[in-house]
Amino acid sequence: MRLPYQSVSTTRERMWRGGTELVGLVAVRDDEIVGMATLRRFERRRLHVGAIGMGVHDAHVGQGIGTALLSALLDVADDWWALQRVELTVNVNNSRAIHLYERMGFEREGLLRDYGLRGGVLRTPLDAQN
Repeated sequence: MRLPYQSVSTTRERMWRGGTELVGLVAVRDDEIVGMATLRRFERRRLHVGAIGMGVHDAHVGQGIGTALLSALLDVADDWWALQRVELTVNVNNSRAIHLYERMGFEREGLLRDYGLRGGVLRTPLDAQN
């Protein structure tokens, strides 16, 4: 959902301003970042909830990177923050990610209509037309 062509400094600043309620991980292969993932803990009445965002470079999908990143974040969610709920959003056409999330115990809960622009059109992540 981020704009393309962001500078390294902008991305770095965005990742590091999270404070103690954000865990950010990167996966590196041959000195190249090939994946990243974050877990953000909510505040106040949603202190028991966290949200995951992650991505793996297309050239490195299917090599266990997503599993490793997600496993590490779920360890923080369970063993450090004792979260009762972890949320994420995924586009319906990302079948590999959906398979990973379901394999790791996530369940489908809802449909976010007109969630965001994709290809210049408002899309619904779980809309089979996308």
